Amino acid sequence: MDAALWTALALALTALLAIALWSVRRHRNPALSIECDAPIAELMPSLAGLTLGTAMPGNRVQLLENGRFYDVLIERIDAARHTVHFETYLWEHGRLAQRLAAALAERARAGLKVRLLLDAQGGKKIGPDVTRQLRQAGCRLVFFHKWSLRNLGVLNDRDHRKLCVIDGREAFVGGHCIKDHWLGDAEDGEHYADLSVHLHGPVVHSVQAAFSENWAGITGELFVGDDVFPHLEPAGDAVIHAAFLKPERSAPAVKILHHTALCLARERIWIQNPYFIPEPEAIDAMGEAVRRGVDVRVLMPSASGSDNPIVQHAGHRNFEKLLRCGVRLFEYPHTLLHQKVMTIDGRWSAIGSSNFDDRSFETNDEITLGVLDPALARRLDAVFERYARRADEVDLERWRRRPRWRKARDQLVYLINEVL
Repeated sequence: MDAALWTALALALTALLAIALWSVRRHRNPALSIECDAPIAELMPSLAGLTLGTAMPGNRVQLLENGRFYDVLIERIDAARHTVHFETYLWEHGRLAQRLAAALAERARAGLKVRLLLDAQGGKKIGPDVTRQLRQAGCRLVFFHKWSLRNLGVLNDRDHRKLCVIDGREAFVGGHCIKDHWLGDAEDGEHYADLSVHLHGPVVHSVQAAFSENWAGITGELFVGDDVFPHLEPAGDAVIHAAFLKPERSAPAVKILHHTALCLARERIWIQNPYFIPEPEAIDAMGEAVRRGVDVRVLMPSASGSDNPIVQHAGHRNFEKLLRCGVRLFEYPHTLLHQKVMTIDGRWSAIGSSNFDDRSFETNDEITLGVLDPALARRLDAVFERYARRADEVDLERWRRRPRWRKARDQLVYLINEVL
């Protein structure tokens, strides 16, 4: 066999392997056509069922903004009596990481079960000193999808969830990462804006289940009993369900949730998201919402305010179509707006770790809460309005006149949007 034939065979095998790896976690896109006249407030059982969850009444939700989140989180960790389960994507050594590690290590030394699940990519800067501190104190620390041949087909699948469950009785879910940029109050370009929620009530079991899913997958350990799944009494008036599952060959729950909500809106869709790259089906759903009289707005950081400007440039590729559809777009130039929030009709909210792009909707492990609580929706809309006042609204005619080289850059970057 000559060299040319060997080369052709090697290239063919390489292409086949690439296709196999690409196809490992492919999912079907949901059809965005829903015939329903009922308001979203009456459809919580449907939204929960479509996303493989259960709508749970009787919950209390506290919204935590910017650096204050860590004060409450660490205060509650300090008060834990049995278990602390913590899962996150980004953990980088710094003042915040040291403070959190000290709190977790102290609880482990006090005899509590402290389980920590970090993404191997996002947690690679945790530092050997912190790793040693946690493990020597008795914390069980594991990493999601570490580099190995065994994980070759899923290395692009990252654990992007941010959650904490304490004693099985209270939980935190949102967008906050463990990095010093999240401290402060978004007062300048070095301090980011973000939102998370503190939960009490039956939905805490669902957040615990999300943690258990990946913990059992990595460690094989199953935890049971009142220290992790206690009986939970009603604690408030919010109805909540958690979307986090990714069934094989079907659209992941977070994607179904966001896309279904777009189709159900009757008055308002307000989105806050740092990485906004909607797929054509979602853009069409937003356009259809505008045609039926819905006020559709999106608030995101500008390229100058982002920690990853290339993502903003990829998102720019869709701006003209969105603007032609009647969607209002606002770019915030002052710092990174990292909150992952959507409100519908001033009553229902989605909040969690999911970006509005196909890396989150198709690839990453995420968690988003669907919350029926008008008070929370009002607070989230107030956050939108506060930042929108200092944002730049994108004008369609000016956008069309931007230089050709910018248009070409946006088109080129968009080609790799699923791996950004």
